[in-house]
Amino acid sequence: MTESLANICSSKAIAIIRVKDTHSIARIVDCLVDGGIKALEITSNTPNYLQAIKDLRKRYPSISIGAGTITNTFLASEAIDAGAQFLVTPNTSRSVIAMANTKGIPIVVGAFTPSEVYNAYEWGADLVKLFPSNVLGLDYVKSLVSGPFNQIPILSVGAVDEKNAADWLKVGCIGVGFAGNLTQPILSENDYSIRKARIKSLLNSIN
Repeated sequence: MTESLANICSSKAIAIIRVKDTHSIARIVDCLVDGGIKALEITSNTPNYLQAIKDLRKRYPSISIGAGTITNTFLASEAIDAGAQFLVTPNTSRSVIAMANTKGIPIVVGAFTPSEVYNAYEWGADLVKLFPSNVLGLDYVKSLVSGPFNQIPILSVGAVDEKNAADWLKVGCIGVGFAGNLTQPILSENDYSIRKARIKSLLNSIN
């Protein structure tokens, strides 16, 4: 297991950063790290996301920095070249999984249906991201994990926050991915303090 995958599995969380202003990323990540996060992704539809990955690798060498919204092998290749320590996809792409496996880069693969969940893992996903899990619901996940797919490590992603993160682990997920207002630009010092407390609360609820 790579250090990045170990960070995800031990902390049971990935923070997802998708913003319009790249200059806001450093302060967001400061808050996430102060709150205890060990792994985060910068999505490919964030402007200059490749440079952001490079900068964050230097700024936070002990934090696992990944690339998200990796929908094809072109994006996968450029993210790996930029230093992404893991990849996250919203879709179930066999070619992207194969590239990550060949390069030795952990990959978290998006899936929605039971067939996609199975195929993602069968094709070599390290973790399967059930997305959007809030649409599917807790009972759906419980049926998957306690039934035919109890051997597949599943992350819940979709409207996860400090109030519901623990619910997903109770039904069998190994962790969560979160975004929303927890990973948006910091508006003030007070916002920073409140956000940090919320992130700590989320992580404490699942660890």
